[in-house]
Amino acid sequence: MSGAVRVLIADDHPVFRDGLASLLSPLPGVEVVGTAADGAEAVALAADLRPDVVVMDVTMPVLDGIEATRRVVAASPKTRVLVFTMGEDEATLLAAVRAGARGYLLKGAEQTEVVQAIVTVHAGGIVFGAALAGRLTGLLNAPPAPPVRPFADLTEREHEILDLVAAGRSNGQIAASLFLSPKTVRNKVSTIMAKVGASDRPAMIVRAREAGLGRS
Repeated sequence: MSGAVRVLIADDHPVFRDGLASLLSPLPGVEVVGTAADGAEAVALAADLRPDVVVMDVTMPVLDGIEATRRVVAASPKTRVLVFTMGEDEATLLAAVRAGARGYLLKGAEQTEVVQAIVTVHAGGIVFGAALAGRLTGLLNAPPAPPVRPFADLTEREHEILDLVAAGRSNGQIAASLFLSPKTVRNKVSTIMAKVGASDRPAMIVRAREAGLGRS
């Protein structure tokens, strides 16, 4: 069906799954391309069929709808996920949004609501109830969290020294660049080695570089 929104339905209850498929299939502008009975099958079919929208039940066997949503969105960012749920459990819905869902509908929603929700998320919009609108909007629009600094138990000075060690600097070069005595640097390097769990300097350098240090 050219130009239709391609929909994959994932729900472990055959009555709901088949009923929704029957409800949507005759409608102009919507094409049901597949159905899945569990989260793992939903992920596999989404990768194979590349639907525009996945209607995803939250509670399913093998792989739950939250993790399935995360995997679908990671594999195909253009695929939108619309979560179907029995109730407005805040923790579950926030988890779904964090996983990449673009909204939710309660099971039992009217046909017009379902179609409108599918069209909305396909167009890049979001769909959720008024009770959670403020929190979900803030979550969706929030800037990404700042990256966590590696080796958080190191002091600022120790982190600076480790970065220079990872860059291949000798103790003498580090002492000169940071205006420290060679003995101070040597002692700090020993402390850092213990904190990062390295047995020697080469091992410490490997661990630091794996964490992204030594590149400046």
